[in-house]
Amino acid sequence: MDACVIILSRRGLRDVRGCAFMLPMNLSSTLTLGLTLGAILATLHFVVLPAVVRLAWRAPRVRERDTPARHGLPFEAVRITTAGQKQLHGWWITQDCAAPAAVLMHGWGGNAENLLPLGAALYRAGWSVLLADARNHGLSDDDGFSSMVKFAEDLDHALDWLKKRPDPGATRVALVGHSVGAAAALLCASRRRDLAAVVSLAAFAHPRAIMRSIMDANHIPYVPIGWWMLAFIERVIGARYDAIAPCATIARITCPVLLVHGSADASVPLADAHAIHAARGETAAELLVIPGADHRFVPLDRHVDVIVGFLGRHDGSGRFIEDDEGHQQGAEGEREHSTQRGAEHHQA
Repeated sequence: MDACVIILSRRGLRDVRGCAFMLPMNLSSTLTLGLTLGAILATLHFVVLPAVVRLAWRAPRVRERDTPARHGLPFEAVRITTAGQKQLHGWWITQDCAAPAAVLMHGWGGNAENLLPLGAALYRAGWSVLLADARNHGLSDDDGFSSMVKFAEDLDHALDWLKKRPDPGATRVALVGHSVGAAAALLCASRRRDLAAVVSLAAFAHPRAIMRSIMDANHIPYVPIGWWMLAFIERVIGARYDAIAPCATIARITCPVLLVHGSADASVPLADAHAIHAARGETAAELLVIPGADHRFVPLDRHVDVIVGFLGRHDGSGRFIEDDEGHQQGAEGEREHSTQRGAEHHQA
């Protein structure tokens, strides 16, 4: 009995010692594996995925090929200092005397040339016009990650530059933006009290929603990749999506706003325009739906009359505007005609 106990005890002791010897080896392997996986995940989180996001959401740079001179417009190529001492390229098309001025901002991957037809129409209606390239676009400086926040910053600096011009001053200033430039114009206007009017062309209602739709179109799963990308971008731009979304900023704007959207817009759903308009609160905002127009309103010169008409009602001059047939009509008449066209489209 005693011998058995001793043998069992020794065997048990050997087993225990074996286990004691093996545990550190298992623990070491586990720690090594964990540290390796941790290093891989950390590299993915801090290096690889941010690089992928910056590459995937990088705005394509397209430089201008056209100039205002080809449209018979007198202009000056200007450089405007924006955030971080970066330089914006712009075209300053000015009247010979004090006049209302409009600052025009293109959309993602665009440049000043995109809104040149509208700029030409505004100039002929008596406006001075500043067409600017956002950072990372056109002929403006590079500056890391593009975002709606940076577009809005560039608009702010363009407005401040305009106010300091030594030539005949702007009696009233309006903003016009397209797509992300439109969302940025609404954000910029929500922070200022010195604007006469804002025109938004095809703005999206919420940045999170539009980015999710882009991810869905590219078959990017929301969990976990899409969710991580959205969180990363929000951190990089330094602003909460809910705070800068057009459906939130519209109610903080104190000047009149015209929301223009094409019924055939395949990039930003028409429902976004309705959502922004529904969230307007006390803001004097109008919604104009252009039947058959796409996201780029191509050709843009077919639709400039309604924009010029709206701005003409808020330029402080009380002037009349000539239509395509050379007849003079009040800007209010233009609004009624345009609104009726939109209403007819909804009924159809």
